[in-house]
Amino acid sequence: MTDRELVETAADTMKNAYAPYSGFKVGAALLAESGAVYSGCNTENASYPAGICAERAALAAAVTAGERKFLKLAVVGGKSGVITDFCTPCGICRQALIEFGGDTEILLFNGSMIKRLRLSDLLPDSFGRDSL
Repeated sequence: MTDRELVETAADTMKNAYAPYSGFKVGAALLAESGAVYSGCNTENASYPAGICAERAALAAAVTAGERKFLKLAVVGGKSGVITDFCTPCGICRQALIEFGGDTEILLFNGSMIKRLRLSDLLPDSFGRDSL
């Protein structure tokens, strides 16, 4: 799958986001080492902590399917579902993702260009297995 296709999958998934409180919709598409792609969108809740981010929704779907190694994660987001800027994973999502390795490439899309980062660059000095 190309980077552009992965970003488009994330953008298509963003359309299903449930964001009645913030109005900020996010979609994510996670490419596993197996070649399978797992998507997720943010799902808000009136009890805010009960909601889930798009990135962790995609990660949960992948782990549920037995995946443990990931190559790339595309993330898109915007107010009312309109992509106008890069949308990076929040801190909780960064921590959840780093559990499976810091080499995962993060693809961010602002509506016209793709920005590429490493997860380890977004969460340097992360807390993990070696910290325990």
